[in-house]
Amino acid sequence: MSRAHSKSPAVAAAVAAIDSGQSPEPVTLRTAVRTLLAELASRAPGRSVEVRVPPYGAIQCVAGPRHTRGTPPNVVETDPITFVRLATGRISWADAAGSGLLAASGSRADLSGQLPVWP
Repeated sequence: MSRAHSKSPAVAAAVAAIDSGQSPEPVTLRTAVRTLLAELASRAPGRSVEVRVPPYGAIQCVAGPRHTRGTPPNVVETDPITFVRLATGRISWADAAGSGLLAASGSRADLSGQLPVWP
């Protein structure tokens, strides 16, 4: 992880709040999600999977066939808290998918090999 991302105060604050059972401040959560999405995109470059974390952001990542129009064939969507938990190793891909905390469709949509991305 880049130094800027590994020292992100927003990610650290969001993780601390989540670990203590609290909800992070909305601005902190937004910044943390965007920071972690950027790190995922840098670690898994490509455009074959769209990762959506509404309302804070979406990226394309993972090498493979590029999507150009319409609904992408490989989509991952989850809420901001779950994404922070996934990206920081607080929940596994299998546990999140198995409990319905994320929706993943397409043959390339399993991001278990790319997560966590922090610290």
